[in-house]
Amino acid sequence: MNNRMFSIISGVLFIALLAVAGCVGEAGPSASTAEPEEMTLTDGFGRTVTFGTPVESVLCSGSGTLRYLVYLQGEDLVVGVDSIEKQGREVEGRPYALIHRDWLQTLPLFGEYRGKDDPEKVIAIGPDLVFKGGSSGTAYGTSAAEADTLQEKTGIPVVAFAYGSLRNQAEKTEMYTALRVMGKAIGHDARAEEVIAYIEVAMADLEARTGDIPAAEQKRVYIGGVSAAGAHGIISTEPAYPPFLWLHADNVASGLGTAHVDVAKEAIVDWDPEYIFIDAGTTRMDNEGAVGQLRDDPALKGLSAVKEGRVYGVLPYNFYNTNYETVLSNAYYIGKVLYPDRFEDIDPVEKGEEIMAFFVGKPVFSELNSQFNNFGFHPVSI
Repeated sequence: MNNRMFSIISGVLFIALLAVAGCVGEAGPSASTAEPEEMTLTDGFGRTVTFGTPVESVLCSGSGTLRYLVYLQGEDLVVGVDSIEKQGREVEGRPYALIHRDWLQTLPLFGEYRGKDDPEKVIAIGPDLVFKGGSSGTAYGTSAAEADTLQEKTGIPVVAFAYGSLRNQAEKTEMYTALRVMGKAIGHDARAEEVIAYIEVAMADLEARTGDIPAAEQKRVYIGGVSAAGAHGIISTEPAYPPFLWLHADNVASGLGTAHVDVAKEAIVDWDPEYIFIDAGTTRMDNEGAVGQLRDDPALKGLSAVKEGRVYGVLPYNFYNTNYETVLSNAYYIGKVLYPDRFEDIDPVEKGEEIMAFFVGKPVFSELNSQFNNFGFHPVSI
């Protein structure tokens, strides 16, 4: 690690750790005291929740909530799962599940996926605490009212929050709040700050590498076939695709808001991006989804990126909500493709393994890529 990166990491971690004690509202006895009997904290929706400590068993309800617990190294507390962990799917796009799915499948079921909890099953399992999360503004989100209802029906404390994202400052605040609330509840405050610091350092590194590129020299890019509650074709995109934001690439779809959208094929032809990146999740569709469309559609075949061989595969990060280890890994690969001189010290696969190991405990990048026939981090043959 060079001196610049060491200084950034040290500074961010030092500042973050200073904020641990008061970052999540009304905290009871701190994690540093000897086995406190009770904790009261304010969750992501401003609800005051009181529960016994130390917490020894939890359920994670809602898309992505268990992922955050794995980030916080608290997976050993899990005593039940929702239905998605029982599916044993052939193609698995969640790094944490690649590591833990065998034993997770043996745990009792407490409800359906996307936060459709069964209160009777929750009561039968009897966890110390339920974490309940979900993405704001979607059909898979959650709310203070839903958390209150589950708590009232079960008599078990429910700590709830919005999942958040890295697409904008407001959603990043939601994400960091969720990590801090969970960390506080299970006594892993320091790990929550470590995760947040790692993300901030990575974003700062990407900014430092590309922030001085004049607007006129930024590469015009498009991401297609983006997974969102399943596989999609070429028109599926992210106007606020985080890697493009961090790398100062000119996302041709950026004027369409921040949420996932489907665009008209004619718009892609009109934009004619210099580089096209394809989410590997699309290959689960017939005729390889977006790849087949670029190969067979007369209008799409005429795109400059297709004719000149500038189409590249990245890994799907929307897989039961956002896999942030995949987002960051994709960013370094895309940076290497767009600005190789600025990423000459980066081997994207090695970087991906490093990032995976930090977030989920094992370097599973290659295993994840193999789930999609090693489509990611390679030029796409059209």
